[in-house]
Amino acid sequence: MNATESFLSTLLATPAEAAAPLVQLNNVHLAFGDNQVLQGIDVEVRRGQAVSIIGPSGSGKSTILRCITGLLRPQSGAITVGETRVDALRTEAELIALRKRVGFVFQQYNLFPHLTVLQNLVIAPTRVIGRDHATAERDARALLDKVRLGHKADAYPGELSGGQQQRVAIARALAMRPELILFDEVTSALDPETVGEVLTVIRDLVDDGMTCVLVTHEMRFAEEISDQVYFTEAGRIVEHGPVSQIFGQPRSERTRAFLQRALGNGPRTPRHPLSIDRLSTPT
Repeated sequence: MNATESFLSTLLATPAEAAAPLVQLNNVHLAFGDNQVLQGIDVEVRRGQAVSIIGPSGSGKSTILRCITGLLRPQSGAITVGETRVDALRTEAELIALRKRVGFVFQQYNLFPHLTVLQNLVIAPTRVIGRDHATAERDARALLDKVRLGHKADAYPGELSGGQQQRVAIARALAMRPELILFDEVTSALDPETVGEVLTVIRDLVDDGMTCVLVTHEMRFAEEISDQVYFTEAGRIVEHGPVSQIFGQPRSERTRAFLQRALGNGPRTPRHPLSIDRLSTPT
């Protein structure tokens, strides 16, 4: 087992852990003034699953992710991550403890521009959880190899493309050894030519068994990698189920109409999943 495989094995669930839900949202309501953003949201994510949340813009998708990690607090309902009642957390120390366990990759990369790529990955494990520098650096280099950016360890974010910066952001989230990782429209700010390299990295994580929740408009990708799919509109879950149901035989007319517009009305063409080997030249 090489260093990358050894490190990544620490991120994956055991069979016993995989039996219980890792994330549960029960009847979650959240409003900003008169604006009802979430209206009775129920979501369940089991360990090792890839769950995609799809729907039109403004339907509450990103808000669900922010509730899971405690960035937003609902007015009612229950949110649990493992044994932690997220909606009951009040102190900054409690929230920091949660965020050590939950990785979050945003639309924007939010890398420290004055630090090298390697330093961006090492800073949180050493300063937040007290990992020794040698271990943190060894883990960071393994993760950079995983996202095919080992050759960029000494580069600065400003020297990287958008796709490369987003891959560094994914590696940085993984450097904390989270139980799950949340992806919030991570390809929306990218040039179309660099979207594939980021999706390939996420696909690899899903294949490795990492628990992932994705908010995405990449419908073909969601169809390919998801175990469960939730379709949201106006702060409600319109429909959810296995990918075969949502993309193959949606029960809701609203889901069907959304997917027809998102995927096009033409005949479905076979998908050819990207492999990390297809990124033949490091970029």
